[in-house]
Amino acid sequence: MKSLGIVRKIDELGRIVLPVELRRKLGIDIHDSMEIYTDDNNIILRKYEPSCIFCGDAKNVFRFSGKNICPNCAKAITGYVSR
Repeated sequence: MKSLGIVRKIDELGRIVLPVELRRKLGIDIHDSMEIYTDDNNIILRKYEPSCIFCGDAKNVFRFSGKNICPNCAKAITGYVSR
């Protein structure tokens, strides 16, 4: 991990503010969703990118019946024939 030398306090509601420079650098916009992970004693924030429920690919994902699916898996499913 790389230290940026930025320190922020947590407010009464448990929130912190990500500096605008960091948001710009990482392409995080207002109302973007963030995923939160832990690794030992570290908290990891990652911009949420929806991925395909079948293969995990995050490119060109679309919603179908409330699920994220990529074009390749959609094509594979439409070619599937139950026996």
